[in-house]
Amino acid sequence: MVDYSKWTNIEISDDEDDTHPNIDTPSLFRWRHQARLERMAEMEHEKDELSKAKQSYQARLVDVKERLKNKEGKENELEKELEKIEKEGKDLDRREEELAKKEKKTPWNVDTISKPGFEKTMFNKQPARKNEENLTEEEREERLKRFVKENEKLCKEYGMLRKYEDSKRFLQNHLDLVCDDTSNYLVIWSINLEMEEKHDLMAHVAHQCICLQYILELGKQLDVDPRACVGSFFSKIQNCMPEYRHQFESEIEAFKERIKKRAEEKIEEAIVESEAERKSRLGPGGLDPVEVFDELPDELKKCFETRDTELLQKTIASMEVDVATYHMKRCVDSGLWVPNAAESLLNEDTDEIKLGSKNIETEESSNCESNPNNLD
Repeated sequence: MVDYSKWTNIEISDDEDDTHPNIDTPSLFRWRHQARLERMAEMEHEKDELSKAKQSYQARLVDVKERLKNKEGKENELEKELEKIEKEGKDLDRREEELAKKEKKTPWNVDTISKPGFEKTMFNKQPARKNEENLTEEEREERLKRFVKENEKLCKEYGMLRKYEDSKRFLQNHLDLVCDDTSNYLVIWSINLEMEEKHDLMAHVAHQCICLQYILELGKQLDVDPRACVGSFFSKIQNCMPEYRHQFESEIEAFKERIKKRAEEKIEEAIVESEAERKSRLGPGGLDPVEVFDELPDELKKCFETRDTELLQKTIASMEVDVATYHMKRCVDSGLWVPNAAESLLNEDTDEIKLGSKNIETEESSNCESNPNNLD
């Protein structure tokens, strides 16, 4: 006998419901449809989270069983870890059952009431691993910026870990970090640390970076997702032959040398760029306005910061003639102060500066009897 009960739990189409004349029917239908789509998206999100959790669980379970079989580590600790992982597996099974019941109780609607009876996809060749080398430089840069914005805190947390066990557990709990973007971020961070002369911290981050690069390379060699190689790499590096350990440490040293060389290059580039910027700032007298401003007395700095000409005139009037002349001439030579007929005029023949109706005269004779602070 055919069971028709499943057809009794169906949400009717958005346009089959009668509404009150005072209700904006199109808006109501749009709201209903949007709410239904949000519920479906939430359900899909729960499925994805559960799938990732099960993937992590399976990877850790296989790793612990493999170590137990090969007697790698303390047996008591491994058995406790296995028991803990199996408990997590039971919790995941329970969550999966609850999600399946929840999905079964969800009414059918116009978006889910029908689906293909069967699908068949044909390929001319076996699909290869995802190749990201075809990305343009702009696409790589944009992808890295987006990744760093979302995962910078986790990348730094991984980079600061000290023990292999902690690193393995952290990556297995954050499998999205097992990618080239994390490696690129660690390289950039290492260069910045070396430029800041934080050599010990740079060496540690470089070690974590090489660990991740080994995992990525192992995935390429086996032609599998590198996230599945996390447990295998750390088990291998912790119980490896001396030759493998020597090769690993040699790679770290070579990487640190490349980091140091690149940091030196970037420092030299910054110096050249800074000097070029400084030359572009030079005023008519060949002085740098930034340097001149930094050497000004505080009262003159305030005048230039506020751009108050009247305050500048008063400040000049209160200063000694030779001091005022020295600083104002440097301001003119650096372009920090541009004299004009209405406000100021620098007369190199008489060493005289005129500011509005105020004149500051510098006299060559040391026997001058006039008051040096006198302003005519």
